[in-house]
Amino acid sequence: MSVEHYSEQLIQKSGFADARFPAGYDAHRPSPPTALLDLLCLEAQVERPRLVVDLGSGTGLSTRAWAERADEVIGVEPSKTMRLRAEEATESTNVRYVPAYADQTGLPDATADIVTCSQSFHWMEPAPTLAEVARILRPGGVFAAYDYDWPPVAHWEVEAAFEELLVRVLNIRNDGLGDVSLAAMEGHLERMGAGGLFRCAREGLVHSRETGGAERIVGMAFSLGPLNVLLEGGMTEEELGLAQLREVAAKALGDREVEWFMCYRARLGVK
Repeated sequence: MSVEHYSEQLIQKSGFADARFPAGYDAHRPSPPTALLDLLCLEAQVERPRLVVDLGSGTGLSTRAWAERADEVIGVEPSKTMRLRAEEATESTNVRYVPAYADQTGLPDATADIVTCSQSFHWMEPAPTLAEVARILRPGGVFAAYDYDWPPVAHWEVEAAFEELLVRVLNIRNDGLGDVSLAAMEGHLERMGAGGLFRCAREGLVHSRETGGAERIVGMAFSLGPLNVLLEGGMTEEELGLAQLREVAAKALGDREVEWFMCYRARLGVK
């Protein structure tokens, strides 16, 4: 199977191609925290990047975050529905989006100070993607594959119900497309360090403070593409643990907006 064919199938299996999906994703997912952007600039030894490239940019949450921090920001996203949402939500003139795959960006050699994959590297073919990252990074530039842990730290009963939902969704997956589960994120650092493309590979940890209530917790669950695919395939909210999450979140949080923590893991590679 070609990488392009593999990627097309992943878009369908992920749920990203559904026209209804991007709005909910954009509304409930978090944007990367300032501390993470600070960390990447420090590692790249640049105060203001000339170019940041965001691979698998989705609805642009992780791309727009750089608008005031970089001269130019390019989001690379193959899904038309996600990319259109990103363009609609982006006002900054120094941010643009291109329709391409992460391993075939079409961008010039050695021009990016920072390349990121926000909650997206596990959807990509690692070897060709890392080779493309190394091609477009300038010497000393930084690649960051970063993810936040699911669920957010908000209330232990809500977290337990969310964890149960994740276990059910991941155990049901049987799409024949390899391991694109949340667990695949654990291998990011090893892959980055093994190919000889980066002089240094390490992990950095940061967190952000978010606010939300029961509605946003359930909305975050709905932002999981595989969950939507299973629901569209006929599985019920009860079978997937979504009904239980909704009930527990309503009971534990009520109508309150509460503060919670998102914990991020950034796997960093310096070219």
